[in-house]
Amino acid sequence: RPGTLIERRWLDRALAHAPGRRVLDLGCGAGRPLGQYLAERRCRMSGVDAADAMATLYAATVPEAEAWHADMRELDLGARFDLLLAWDSLGHLPPEDQRAVFSVFAAHAAPRAALLFTSPHRAGVGARRMAGVPVYWAGIGAEETAAALAAAGFSLLVHAPAEAAAGGDDIWLARFTNAG
Repeated sequence: RPGTLIERRWLDRALAHAPGRRVLDLGCGAGRPLGQYLAERRCRMSGVDAADAMATLYAATVPEAEAWHADMRELDLGARFDLLLAWDSLGHLPPEDQRAVFSVFAAHAAPRAALLFTSPHRAGVGARRMAGVPVYWAGIGAEETAAALAAAGFSLLVHAPAEAAAGGDDIWLARFTNAG
């Protein structure tokens, strides 16, 4: 995606809360511009995307990164990361999977890891246009998102509803506090 990195202040804020520079980008897409920006900040990037074409593009865009073609809902990398990023990806999951994926985040979170993600502002199932194409889009709402986050061992640091930097979606920044 060309243009201004409108997410920059959120990425910088998340890095300030992360205990290190190992980053797992869930639903990484092509890695442009978020993966590139974080790699330029000396982060050790790992990207996961359910679309093989996106994982391949990510590997080309962020060549120093590890890239996996995998479904985040079933992910088990056997590794822990200092920052987990799920920007513009949860909305592609059905509501029941959005609730469950926080346990996957917890399984990959290092002690005191930061989690930065976006979620649809409203609960419901429908479609959203991305690059002019309608795609599946669903949300569970802020209350259920906060509950799923807490149940997985994350403490909320910031919730910014309907944030312009996320195309009107909610932005969440949390810390993993349940390392046991």
